[in-house]
Amino acid sequence: MATHTGRLAHDPTHDRPAVRVTGLTRRYGSRAVLDAVDLSIADGEFVALIGRSGSGKSTLLRALAGLDEGVAGDGGLDVPDQISVVFQDSRLLPWQRLLDNVVLGLNDSAAAAAARGREALAEVGLAGRERAWPNELSGGEQQRVALARSLVREPQLLLADEPFGALDALTRIRMHALLRRLCERHRPAVLLVTHDVDEAIVLADRVIVLDAGVITAEVGIDIPAPRTVADPAFAGIREHLLSALGVKESVHV
Repeated sequence: MATHTGRLAHDPTHDRPAVRVTGLTRRYGSRAVLDAVDLSIADGEFVALIGRSGSGKSTLLRALAGLDEGVAGDGGLDVPDQISVVFQDSRLLPWQRLLDNVVLGLNDSAAAAAARGREALAEVGLAGRERAWPNELSGGEQQRVALARSLVREPQLLLADEPFGALDALTRIRMHALLRRLCERHRPAVLLVTHDVDEAIVLADRVIVLDAGVITAEVGIDIPAPRTVADPAFAGIREHLLSALGVKESVHV
């Protein structure tokens, strides 16, 4: 793995795997959606997974989340006990106020859970909105609540399935900055599934390309944060990843 000088500073001598997958396979009939995938994610590492539609990205994420009992692997599937998932849809319960959505399922006492929930909402910029209803929030604010709900549990692994895909461009930029700050503070291992190559480069320590159920490319991102598309190194990595995705023409931004 490359030494990272960007969003999170890694000391390779202290890296340990939060996720270790060996020979992971998922078949639907004769079709292998995941074909003997090997994957390791270090504790605290941010990995982005990109690929064309149907490449197996969400299937891999569901397998790591324990939501798919049909997967098989030669060496097993080793993931942490504490896992949180963020989806493209915030999936807030409309009949619950924001604080109740955030603390849903916590095993703490009511007072302790409420305190943790308020702190989590403050972390995502929604202090004072604890009693608001989900339908009073914008899409970006709802995703902030979804992040608070995930991170209040202090997960060892955060799985994010295109969490910003439905947001407008400006809101996405703000959410990228927020997610970077939250990950620096909480230090979970992260697997982000995205179709957006630029988003992957902006956020991740490492970008993995999945094609037809097979990992075909892997790139460490050594660009210091904050990362912008104007950086020549960004443009080079972007073109390399686009080529790995089968986009051969140069794309200028």
